Amino acid sequence: MFGVLAMVVAAVGLYSVVAHAVAHRTREIGIRMALGAQAHDVLGMVVRNGMALGVTGVLVGTAAALAFARFMASFLYGVSATDPATFAVIALALLAVSLAASYIPAHSATRIDPVAALRHE
Repeated sequence: MFGVLAMVVAAVGLYSVVAHAVAHRTREIGIRMALGAQAHDVLGMVVRNGMALGVTGVLVGTAAALAFARFMASFLYGVSATDPATFAVIALALLAVSLAASYIPAHSATRIDPVAALRHE
């Protein structure tokens, strides 16, 4: 249950960061769209930024987990502290959650009206 709760908290946190970045970049996104950027270009830009955060988190988390593996081995029963399958499944699950959490604000960024974005602020 704690793992699922941590995954939900990570998804909400990443969604919030990406949505905040999109809100602050409304004018830039509007200018890009006014100059001819397609919706899939804006979607890709925002999703790439969100996935960069997700990949960085997975890399740092994996390094920290491997560093603490010796300490955690005494608490585990029936599984190795450095089980590659577990590390791979968790990393893929976190990346999938990162993709979903960054896709939602990216999709809303594609709906920005260039004229309204230029008048914003």
